[in-house]
Amino acid sequence: MKALFWVSVLLVGYTYVGYPLVLWIVTRLRPRAVRRAEIYPPISIVIAARNEADKIRTKIEHTLTLAYPENRLEILVASDASDDATDAIVREYAARGVILVRARQRNGKEHAQGLALAAARGEIVVFTDAATILEPDALLGLIQNFSDPTVGAVSTEDALVDAAGNPTAEGLYVKYEMWVRRLEGSFHSLVGLSGSCFAIRKDLCAPWSSVLASDFMGALRTARGGYRAIADPSVRGRFLAVKSSHAELQRKIRTFLRGITVLMANLDLMNPLRHGRFAFQLASHKLLRFSAPWLLLAALAASGALRAEPLYRGLFALQVAFYLIGAAGGRIGAMQRYRLVRVTHYFVMVQWAMLVAWIRYALGQQQVTWEPSKRPEITPTR
Repeated sequence: MKALFWVSVLLVGYTYVGYPLVLWIVTRLRPRAVRRAEIYPPISIVIAARNEADKIRTKIEHTLTLAYPENRLEILVASDASDDATDAIVREYAARGVILVRARQRNGKEHAQGLALAAARGEIVVFTDAATILEPDALLGLIQNFSDPTVGAVSTEDALVDAAGNPTAEGLYVKYEMWVRRLEGSFHSLVGLSGSCFAIRKDLCAPWSSVLASDFMGALRTARGGYRAIADPSVRGRFLAVKSSHAELQRKIRTFLRGITVLMANLDLMNPLRHGRFAFQLASHKLLRFSAPWLLLAALAASGALRAEPLYRGLFALQVAFYLIGAAGGRIGAMQRYRLVRVTHYFVMVQWAMLVAWIRYALGQQQVTWEPSKRPEITPTR
């Protein structure tokens, strides 16, 4: 029981602290730089949309203003059988070169993206969501990275704020994730791209899966193709946090279920003899991260079984208090004034979401269809 407790605690500590520390040390000694230069290959922007009538006009207008040579750029809106005014709004922009690619039936985000991909003519494809607003020179920044022949995919960095522009508990977690991504890109390659916006060489998109998460699969396809995926901290995608904590929990469960499904379908990439550094990164960042709720449960159970000893009794009490604060922090409004409580609540919510996602995966469930999170519209920067 003592071994179970300490091994579980150390593995959780490693995936959240030790792994980034290893990356930080290695990248301080031998970082992998990215060669950037001004290039203007033909690119295709694919905007995924499902009932986004409240945002799609703003998204299209903003995308049309992004800096990039017009004759080297096409915009496609991949509508997942939207049944509101989304498609009609997109058709209004046909004269300005915006192409509507509509799925006849609702088969999920990746299915709609795949239809748009088949129609895309660009050498590089930029996948983005209707709720994400990019900076005016975002395309120029993204594409410069592809002048490096080792780069196969580039992810933007997410900036998540509340309506007042302040970081939320999730926003702080996103900042942590962006820091880890920067380290991963400097070490070797990202193991996951930002679902809000990423660019990838079109040649790496085949074969395309209509059921596996495109952002996670994009990083894995890049590794299989012998390229690396990086994050560009100078290119940021902004979006507002989901207002409802219940809606955020459900979104997390869907996201983790999709991630677990992708990971379990690509376990061969964790073979260090064939995939070297990437295998190490995938095991550290994804496998252990997805295993964290089970490890935390094991630590709780082990310390509970050992609570006759003062040390483990105290550790058991600390864990129980931590989880109670995390649970209460999402329900008692007065407690949410304290950042430590908000962060604790978010961490506990993430672990619970992963636990539920694992149970659903074990029951054979898949998350293919999607309903985009109802985030408030964000005002584009000029």
